[in-house]
Amino acid sequence: MEKSLQPTNIARVEGEISQINIKKRGGILYYSCTLNSPRYSGAVDTIQVEIPKRLVERKGITLREGVVLNLKGEFRSRNERENGISHLILFFLAKDILPTDGYYNKVYFQGFICKQPVYRETPFKKQICEILLAVNRPLSHESDYIPCILWGTNAITVRDLPIGTKISGEGRIQSRKYSKQYENGEISTKIAYEVSLNSMKVEALPVPADDKAEA
Repeated sequence: MEKSLQPTNIARVEGEISQINIKKRGGILYYSCTLNSPRYSGAVDTIQVEIPKRLVERKGITLREGVVLNLKGEFRSRNERENGISHLILFFLAKDILPTDGYYNKVYFQGFICKQPVYRETPFKKQICEILLAVNRPLSHESDYIPCILWGTNAITVRDLPIGTKISGEGRIQSRKYSKQYENGEISTKIAYEVSLNSMKVEALPVPADDKAEA
């Protein structure tokens, strides 16, 4: 992947912290928590967040259940294997802790469509399009793969865009529960995460293969 100096992944969330654990990854200790971010509708999005322990100590914060945190960072992904199956894990990586100023949930992405968009209409004729966005990390060859949904005219715009199209957009991190049934009949409740983009812009279309060969 192409390295970039431009910010491609900026996120900010605020909410109550719960389910605090400590994990170690890459030699760094993190607080792994759930951040509960309410919507105007009254629903609550439960966002998995990872906060470096040294960041919490530097800010002089005592992390406990019920504390409200305003976090600035990135919404990221990684692959984890469970029972021999690879799963895409989505989480918020905190880079800074800001003063609280009301519940907040906002993310900005700039990335590339890396899977064919899936378009559909609801029974009430609302247009929805699902895309998977590859978001390059600045100064890195790594990318985060973020499922996004778009509605209305944005869904219609993005549905016919080819893989490799570069887009930018703003929205919010959402969570939703669903039931999964296993081969033994057992049913468990899972949580899926996605970004609902309420604005988007086509930054660049992919260069056709013939044009690349000529270049």
